[in-house]
Amino acid sequence: MNTFSRAKTIGWMLGAAVCVAACGNSGGDKPAADTAAVTESKPEPASVKPTPTAAPTYDGTIAKPGAPFSLSYKVIGTPIVGSPVTVNLRVTSTLGSQPMRVNYRINDAAAMMFHEAQPLSIEMAPAADENFVLQQVTVIPQREGRMYLNVGASVETEEGSMSTTMAIPIQVGTGGRILEENGEVQIDEEGEAIRVLTPD
Repeated sequence: MNTFSRAKTIGWMLGAAVCVAACGNSGGDKPAADTAAVTESKPEPASVKPTPTAAPTYDGTIAKPGAPFSLSYKVIGTPIVGSPVTVNLRVTSTLGSQPMRVNYRINDAAAMMFHEAQPLSIEMAPAADENFVLQQVTVIPQREGRMYLNVGASVETEEGSMSTTMAIPIQVGTGGRILEENGEVQIDEEGEAIRVLTPD
């Protein structure tokens, strides 16, 4: 084989090799844009902010000048003769988180009575860094008219026992609750209206 034929044969072989290489790459290699992994962007969950709890509201607050306790109360619903009535109480102490005893009394049993499951006295302490306790009292009116639930609070100190008794008015009748309260309304240090009992 002469030099020209050998060169021609080598040329054909190189051409075939180039074609094979080109064909092999045509289906195997893809542009980087095609082979790049597609990452789906998932929205981050929205942070849920806790709904602020509304401060409880009360029908009134009873306080006596110089007394170690004040009493806020709310009669739930419209009192009806023969049906249990719940009264929410908040007893606030000027002595901080010291344990206190709270007791309940009804002067006229013919007008109103306690529910059979209602304890008449309980001793408890406010939570840490608080100066009040929350209680519920259930009574059953026996007739229409204006009645009173007496709430007493006491605490033992180094100087002896300190106590306060306060009367919660409960109006029973079809006309709803119309509470005519004694004393005068004053504003406390926190800007809340309280009813202060004045000497007769």
